Amino acid sequence: MAHSTLLLACALVVLASSTLASAAIVEHTFHVKNLTIGRLCRQQTITAVNGSLPGPTIRVHEGDTLIVHVFNKSPYNLTIHWHGIFQLLSAWADGPSMITQCPITPGNSYTYKFRIVNQEGTLWWHAHFSMLRATVHGALIIRPRSGHKYPFPKPDKEVPIILGEWWNADIIDVANQAQATGGGPNISDAYTINGRPGDLYPCSQNQTYTLEVEKGKTYLLRIINAALNNQLFFKIANHNFTVVAVDASYTEPYVTDVVVIAPGQTTDILLKADQPVGSYYMAARAYASAPQIPFDNTTTRGIVVYDGATTANPLMPVLPAFNDTPTAHRFYSNLTGLKDGPQWVPVPLQVDEPMFVTVGLGLDRCPANATCQGLNGQRNSASMNNHSFQAPTSLSLLQAFFFNVGGIFTPDFPDNPPLIFDFTNTALSNDSSLLFAPKRTSVKTLKFNSTVEMILQNTALVALENHPMHVHGFDFHVLAQGFGNFDAARDRQKFNLVNPQRRNTIAVPVGGWAVIRFRANNPGVWFMHCHLDVHLPWGLATAFVVENGPTPSTRLPPPPADLPQC
Repeated sequence: MAHSTLLLACALVVLASSTLASAAIVEHTFHVKNLTIGRLCRQQTITAVNGSLPGPTIRVHEGDTLIVHVFNKSPYNLTIHWHGIFQLLSAWADGPSMITQCPITPGNSYTYKFRIVNQEGTLWWHAHFSMLRATVHGALIIRPRSGHKYPFPKPDKEVPIILGEWWNADIIDVANQAQATGGGPNISDAYTINGRPGDLYPCSQNQTYTLEVEKGKTYLLRIINAALNNQLFFKIANHNFTVVAVDASYTEPYVTDVVVIAPGQTTDILLKADQPVGSYYMAARAYASAPQIPFDNTTTRGIVVYDGATTANPLMPVLPAFNDTPTAHRFYSNLTGLKDGPQWVPVPLQVDEPMFVTVGLGLDRCPANATCQGLNGQRNSASMNNHSFQAPTSLSLLQAFFFNVGGIFTPDFPDNPPLIFDFTNTALSNDSSLLFAPKRTSVKTLKFNSTVEMILQNTALVALENHPMHVHGFDFHVLAQGFGNFDAARDRQKFNLVNPQRRNTIAVPVGGWAVIRFRANNPGVWFMHCHLDVHLPWGLATAFVVENGPTPSTRLPPPPADLPQC
């Protein structure tokens, strides 16, 4: 008996040692400063990390600890958000400005440190201050822990594909002008693939991304939509893809010839180089669900070149129409989770916090003696459940929560809209009695480990539009999505409680709804907002305050000593 007990103890020691040995500390340094680069026939100064656009790709394994030292040598305030990372007990590293930290002011620094657990796949990092993420972003790739495999055949090569958006202007000037006038920001001048606009734009023949492939080999393309204000269709001429993951959550393999991806989302696809040797364009352009709202209608493209290709005329894919909502919805709604695959989490069946939340646009009163460029001469605005979010200015929400400082936020974000109306009726788009939501710093308080179900309902106020809603700190199951007003009797029958897709960003259908569910198992303050950057300063946001749990391992630790102060 003593001998077997000793063997068991030795086995446990070996297991623990192998687990620790498979986890590493990965350390990076970000120098954020001005960079002047040539695009679209002109020299433009941008804010960039380590002198590159996109910024550096971070590669880690599940279980690793990531440490990133950020030195702000730019002229602007700055924070970095690690989009999709759970930040278990490390909310101080999440990054949204005035939500979990005050910004890093010019000339100062902050070290982000967090462990990456129970996540595999493609995520990304980006600035979370003003519109700086236009050029301050990069891929964050999480591979399986040592000794673990992908739940699909190992690809021959892995390639990040970052879809971006480019302005022939200082992006902070673009943001400040919109803020001053109350209108929308100027639309972008180009889209990019890995920082390059492609040969359809002026002076860009030599700024076209090229992917070299060998016939018969398979490539894992890790697609990230880093664009600020546009969902995108993505295709490669004459090729099908197999989707194997979205937002760093594995999916049942889904074969398609088009990917639709909203700002903030990621999509992992397997590309088999199975076509005749030659050259093929990869291309992306906007999915504009509200075509009456101005948008960038240009097309970015790169080239997939087979080894041995001699043709100088790549084939161009036929992209969907800008307003092809049926194609977008078919893609978004046909994805399912890989049940019992790596990092799979079953759907929680008991709901503690049922919420019905409207998401949409609105207006704010134009100040007296001012001229405003929003609808009806007012300032553009947006809200959730008729609360238009206004970030604090003197202290971050997380500091106020941790140190119990009053007067920073109010815990009164409503579980239901204050008024029930025909939400998606476009006849009400300009109804002044519905358009003006008060500005509030209101949050929703959640008990530790409670389960939240949120019905997200788009409204037609000002305009119907597909809103990509992002939740910090959690993945959620997407139980169902559809068009029109959510009808419980009809639509609850559509809930997938077996193998729904898991995401951190859900594109709520234009003129429709989506239902998400997650367990609030991480104490801290977690931002929820539309990932169309134009809508964030307008107020399309709220935050969850998740209370501490009952044990030391379920309580948020104090902030690091170098946390920036306001």
